[in-house]
Amino acid sequence: MNSKQLAWKIRRHGIEMTHLSGGSHIGAILSVADIIAVLYADVLKFDPKNPKWEDRDRFILSKGHAGASIYAALAESGFFDVDELKTHYQNASRLSGHVSHYVPGVDLSTGSLGHGLSVGAGMAHALKKDNKDCRCYVVLGDGECNEGSVWEAALFANHFRLNNLIAIIDHNRMQSLDYNENTLEIEDFASKWKAFGWNVIEIDGNDHIQLNNAFENAIAQTQKPTVIIANTIKGKGISFMEMDILWHYRFPHEGWEYDTAVTELHKNKPEDVEDVYTPNGIKNPNLNTELDGKDHTMTETWNPSFIEIPRRVNSLADVEKCKEEN
Repeated sequence: MNSKQLAWKIRRHGIEMTHLSGGSHIGAILSVADIIAVLYADVLKFDPKNPKWEDRDRFILSKGHAGASIYAALAESGFFDVDELKTHYQNASRLSGHVSHYVPGVDLSTGSLGHGLSVGAGMAHALKKDNKDCRCYVVLGDGECNEGSVWEAALFANHFRLNNLIAIIDHNRMQSLDYNENTLEIEDFASKWKAFGWNVIEIDGNDHIQLNNAFENAIAQTQKPTVIIANTIKGKGISFMEMDILWHYRFPHEGWEYDTAVTELHKNKPEDVEDVYTPNGIKNPNLNTELDGKDHTMTETWNPSFIEIPRRVNSLADVEKCKEEN
């Protein structure tokens, strides 16, 4: 399975898993899908029949709330049966809402933000001391980089010249219920990482060619840890979810939300990919094409106001303007 096929599968599984479970974070699952797909299809060394293989690359999804993306990638890579994905978030399921190390192929339980890079740096340091020819990859959220522990780990990684540590930041510019720049300014993001001694690569994180090139460059790095700032679109692949902040906590409900999401995915389904849930799409889908902008799923109804802190960002265009100013 190539990376584009796997990315589609991750998105389709993500829609189904959150729909069945009533779980959250579909926006984050969709934004990180291309990163995860390229890693599992083209980059990571692993053996699904031997999840604890000593010479495997280590992988940590530090933004553990997007865990459905990892479960989908692992199932499609042969670590466990795809049918188990339907149990996501259910009572007694090992596929918990945030990533669990009880699942084959998962190196670290995550969900408490800010810890993944610290653990990843420790893993990378241990691998170097043991002269292992393998790497540690850590996917973080951009909002997660508000955590001080991320920058302590960045200092540690630079100090020990952990060129076998590759961090990938899912930079969708949103966190919780607002834009990053309104929550705690992080731009100029790349310059911050450079100041901490890291090799910095900035790309379109939804472009598989750019992702593969970035990983090749990171693997070739011999002196420094590398951070790939992957600029992504939150909710990528589902038009009414894209860059709409409410989909950080929502899930596709029965009716037009689920039907439209599945229908849009089917319009862009790669060749030789099977949809195990709706093989031929949804017959007579409820697409609700007459939305007036007042629907409760849209941000038009979400207007947070801050008295003490003036809002710097109200749109993606404002984000780009802030980035240019910095």
